[in-house]
Amino acid sequence: MSEQKLVKEICPGTTQNWISNGALLVDVRETEEIEQLSFDVPNLMHIPLSEFESRFSEIPVNTDVVMVCQVGVRSLRAAGFLVNHGYTQVVNMKYGMNRWIEKGYPVKGTTLKVSMNGGGCCSSDSCC
Repeated sequence: MSEQKLVKEICPGTTQNWISNGALLVDVRETEEIEQLSFDVPNLMHIPLSEFESRFSEIPVNTDVVMVCQVGVRSLRAAGFLVNHGYTQVVNMKYGMNRWIEKGYPVKGTTLKVSMNGGGCCSSDSCC
């Protein structure tokens, strides 16, 4: 049995730093979710979790990658999959789109249906 590797997690504020340094944001939410609300960042890729195992090779191996979803659970699963398939520059964004919106970061679409959960690493204005 092979050894499982842990995935590093970062908050939306740190994700902003990664993006400004050229990281690729990979959103694993389903297409219907993306059509309603999406991240508004320059380097974004969408691979739904339901297609992830067959499409993960579309993600460049030698680039910084931040995995994202709505609350950070599906993206953590996808990040773990990548790490265990040889990707070394992958992190998961904790708290997902919900916290991204809460912090006021750019999105496309409506945020009316998004539930906000307080607490965690980004509960202050100076995230992380």
